[in-house]
Amino acid sequence: MTATAADLARSHGDSRPAPTTLNRLFFDAVEKHDRPNALQVKQGGAYQPLSHRTIADRARRVALGLRAIGVARGDRVSILSENRPEWAIADYGCLTAGVTNVPLYPTLPAEQMAFILRDSGAVAIFVSNTEQALKIASVRAELPALRHLIGFGSGALPGAELSLEELEAKGAALETPDTMSAYRADALAIGPDDVATIIYTSGTTGEPKGAMLTHGNIASNVMSVISVIPMGPGDVSLSFLPLSHILERMFDYLMFAAGVSIAYVESIDTVLQNLNDVRPTIVVSVPRIYEKVYARVLENALSGSALKRRIFFWACATGERWADTKLTGASVGPWLGIKYRLADRLVFSKLRARVGGRIRYFVSGGAPLAAEINKFFYAAGLIILEGYGLTETSPVIAVNTPAHFRIGTVGQPIDGVEVRIAADGEILTRGPHVMKGYYNKPDATRDAIDADGWFRTGDIGVLEDGFLRITDRKKDIIVTAGGKNIAPQPIENQAKTNKYVAQAVMIGDRRKYPVMLVVPDFEQLEHWARTERITFSDRGHLVSLSAVRTKIESEVLAHLQGLAHFEMPKKVGIVGQDFTIESGELTPTLKVKRRVVDKKYKAMIDALYDDGAPAARKDGT
Repeated sequence: MTATAADLARSHGDSRPAPTTLNRLFFDAVEKHDRPNALQVKQGGAYQPLSHRTIADRARRVALGLRAIGVARGDRVSILSENRPEWAIADYGCLTAGVTNVPLYPTLPAEQMAFILRDSGAVAIFVSNTEQALKIASVRAELPALRHLIGFGSGALPGAELSLEELEAKGAALETPDTMSAYRADALAIGPDDVATIIYTSGTTGEPKGAMLTHGNIASNVMSVISVIPMGPGDVSLSFLPLSHILERMFDYLMFAAGVSIAYVESIDTVLQNLNDVRPTIVVSVPRIYEKVYARVLENALSGSALKRRIFFWACATGERWADTKLTGASVGPWLGIKYRLADRLVFSKLRARVGGRIRYFVSGGAPLAAEINKFFYAAGLIILEGYGLTETSPVIAVNTPAHFRIGTVGQPIDGVEVRIAADGEILTRGPHVMKGYYNKPDATRDAIDADGWFRTGDIGVLEDGFLRITDRKKDIIVTAGGKNIAPQPIENQAKTNKYVAQAVMIGDRRKYPVMLVVPDFEQLEHWARTERITFSDRGHLVSLSAVRTKIESEVLAHLQGLAHFEMPKKVGIVGQDFTIESGELTPTLKVKRRVVDKKYKAMIDALYDDGAPAARKDGT
């Protein structure tokens, strides 16, 4: 594939970071920072620190312990756990032992875990608790290669041959000056091209594939991102995006290397509490978290008094004008400055306090973030640095930075990364961040990476003054029966900014017009129904009621502004239960599996097209 002057987007080939490894970054961080609170975990009602030296010692003992039980360099070892210090310790133990880590999402059902463990040939697995151990026990007969189950903590877990404490004890028993020296030398002998991890893709369009990411892949991403998003020993991060997700994984490597203190959330349900416990300066997340915060702020305002509502919406309008002025680089006038300071005092300062009061910036990735939400946070003094990448690209391709920031884009490509736009609009990328290939899938690897090293992202995008803007997934583009092309993701994201909408899925490929399936935010919808004195027995009954269908349809259609007539969904179908990972509609990274939705709700979709004329008029109302 030959790049032309027209389609070569941005190349940083001359400024790519020197090849290195995650092991080198790990050892350098321990020696450079040597802080008492490299990691933090909540125990006994308060966050307790773990030092760099403690983590290094325990990782070494895990590495030596793995050797003691017969795990060899190049073997695959899985980690099945929520975010906690043991995850990082086991991971660094694997990395320094030359063992390939295969992470599993704790939310996956046992059958999907079995596929990944079987496909990767994992010989051992670290498991966090009884619930996860029982999942493995239920499928272990299908996993002949799996020889060891190692439980976190000191207590025995079902099916566990030994605990992490016992594994570390085996490693400690082997420690002598010679073995410790040899351990470090062996760890540093691992090269940039050696596989560090195999991360299985979410599988939105089919069977999961194991992306082989090398030490050099991820380390190049760490070094490039750390050069454009400043952080250091004065920063604290709250880690709650799963470490089985490459975005959190890479950023945790980055923050460890930079000396940032990493505090682990207790659970996804305690994020707000832990934000106030830790008062972080940096948080990495997917858009769904920001969408929920935005919806909650909006609901609080709408449920208040008339005066409170007027103040809130005045502040939002003032903040938007202030943000538009700042983002264009213009000077904020005196009168607007006075009004903004008042808006900040009355509204925005309270939002900053709710997230700990010290946020320097959020980082968002994994899915598109609605520009409306990003601008609201910006007006509130909370910068969200939206970026873009995939598991196969380690993951960051491009990211907004404090120095180069443009809402509505995913920023500029990072150093060392080449990006080009193909003739059909697909984003292609090349550089040290691109995976080695898919494990045991040479054909899939050839389909994804061409002979010149360009990786096909499957995303459609454009470049605007060096900033990359994603318009949709290539396979998600809807082509109506009339030949109109519709990019569904921006429309779905716009719909999800409505407080009554939790999920939105556009349908319409090869159909005469588009429709939309909506999963309501049931907390909001049920509150509205009670206020309207609508009685219902359960959620299925609730969404079947005519008044409720009318309410949701009117909310969705009124919220979709600026669409072409052919883009406007003409009908809205309401789904009576949440999309979940367990029921199959969501990937572990909370992306919607469109094929599953199409198949599972086929009867509802067909009914939307069979039920007479479209509900929306030609003017889109």
